[in-house]
Amino acid sequence: MGPLDGLKVIELAHIMSGPSCGLLLADMGADVIKVEKVPGGDDTRRYVPPELEGESAAFLMMNRNKRGIALNLKLEAGKEVLRRLVAGADVLTENYRAGTMEKLGLGYEQLRQINPRLIYCAISGFGRTGPYAEKGGFDLVAQGMSGLMSITGEPGQEPVKCGSPVTDIGAGMLAALGIVAACVHRLRSGQGQMVDTSLFEAGVMQTYWHSAIALATGKSPGPLGSAHLLTAPYQAFPTRDGWINIGAANQANWERLLKVLEAPELARDPRFADNAGRMEHREALVSALTPHLERRTTAEWVAVLDQAGLPVGPVLSITEMLEHPQTLARGMVVETEHPWVGKTKSLGLPVKFSETPGGTVRPAPVLGQHTREVLHEIGYAEEEISRLEREGAVVSAGAAPHA
Repeated sequence: MGPLDGLKVIELAHIMSGPSCGLLLADMGADVIKVEKVPGGDDTRRYVPPELEGESAAFLMMNRNKRGIALNLKLEAGKEVLRRLVAGADVLTENYRAGTMEKLGLGYEQLRQINPRLIYCAISGFGRTGPYAEKGGFDLVAQGMSGLMSITGEPGQEPVKCGSPVTDIGAGMLAALGIVAACVHRLRSGQGQMVDTSLFEAGVMQTYWHSAIALATGKSPGPLGSAHLLTAPYQAFPTRDGWINIGAANQANWERLLKVLEAPELARDPRFADNAGRMEHREALVSALTPHLERRTTAEWVAVLDQAGLPVGPVLSITEMLEHPQTLARGMVVETEHPWVGKTKSLGLPVKFSETPGGTVRPAPVLGQHTREVLHEIGYAEEEISRLEREGAVVSAGAAPHA
């Protein structure tokens, strides 16, 4: 199923950015084989909130639709398993610190000798070139250095990161796009290549408009809360029982909003006559609009403003979003049957295809769940796999890791 059916991907990635990439590829039909370290596996297996027990919800979310094997790449036998996997693979992804794979003898230059068609995707904190190439990367650090924290939050307050790990997830999306682009090139040329992206660049990319202003004026825009840096009113407003987002960004929508609010006095106010004035006097604008909007509930305003053709929407919590009819109608909540946990829910594929829909066919693997299956596929005999288990080079589900 999916447009990437038949594409074999070896995922040597952990936590968030690399697994985000693999998740997208797997949902689009790729056979993603997640290679976890021995002992312990992906660190997110231990990311369990205090109120929960058992399997990590974070791991289950990021790694569904993948097959999982466990290798000890510190042992030569484990490295040999990976080399045999690479020989028949299309793509390898990794998000280790620069130089880690090379020290293991498993970097791009070494693996391309085994498979010249290999697309090798490296996701790192800052990319594989430049003065920060060897610096480790985390979402928090990337959000700060990319400028995102300087434009997030309320004016005059301390720096705030985006609530979501946007550079981790963004880097995963960029990696997936880069891999697909490299696949197109390989179809034309037969050549594999290195795909290199980073959390830093994923953050920088989020600043298109802010950087445009900075490059044009030499001044850095600051945080505006939920407001827009170029047009007003375009932000969250309080209602009687919650918050609502209103995007009355152009003149026609501004006039339409005033009509719905029954506020002709604001139409006569010279400060709000055009967008430039509304931006200059945005604080006064918000103060003038808020009492009107606090007269009704969020649901009432959504109904009225929708009917008037104004861009509007409620500010939902995560649970409210997950239960929203639009979320469910778009297949963004899917269910799988996990061998240990039972029925689990996760987020669906955010890209829809008319002819090759993709989707979710398997839950996240338990550690080493598909080790024997995958090793059989690349030519290992049963007795060889048992020997590798005894040596601690691989772990299969149900087998204790080598001490």
